[in-house]
Amino acid sequence: MERRPIAARQSSWAIRLAESLARSGITPNAISTWGMIFGIGAGLALASTRTGVLVPLGWLGGAALVALRLLANMLDGMVAERQKSSSPVGSLFNEIPDRISDAATLIGLGYAAGSSEVLGWVAALFAVLTAYVRAQLAVSGAPQDFGGPMAKPQRMAMVIAASVLVALGHLLGLKFPAVAFPQTALLVIAAGSAVTVWRRLARGAKFLRKGAS
Repeated sequence: MERRPIAARQSSWAIRLAESLARSGITPNAISTWGMIFGIGAGLALASTRTGVLVPLGWLGGAALVALRLLANMLDGMVAERQKSSSPVGSLFNEIPDRISDAATLIGLGYAAGSSEVLGWVAALFAVLTAYVRAQLAVSGAPQDFGGPMAKPQRMAMVIAASVLVALGHLLGLKFPAVAFPQTALLVIAAGSAVTVWRRLARGAKFLRKGAS
């Protein structure tokens, strides 16, 4: 299965962690499932900031859970390679939990304090669409296209950055417009994802036309 190129896969800490998990017997599908749980948890943590209770903790917890989700997304494939294992439903576990995580996290950010529910749903829609276009083009015979400018790593980096900035603002007592970070992040994610969809379609169609000729 073709996987997203991630430079951190070559780092010594990631290799050691993947080897440790592989020896533990945990399956790649289980790691993918945990990634989905982290993604859903991130959305719930971010949405909890609207209640006004432990607001900085909600923002920081959301950022941490997004980071854990990305870590799980990286490790599932690394563990599969080391266990030399494959599952008939491995591709489903590789894709579906990711889509649920994307939607849950971005919708949760939309319901966060100072954010916009509509922007959260729009960003989630375009995020899922980027993956759908990639998968559909691959089914049609084009290479897997993980290009951006707003692929999953970039989307989640925006969520983490916005969450940490808002948390720091609360902790330091800084005054800034509530919409400055969460809504801006969702706008950038939605617009960047729309551009990503267009670019992937253009590259995929070009490849398919070239092959047909």
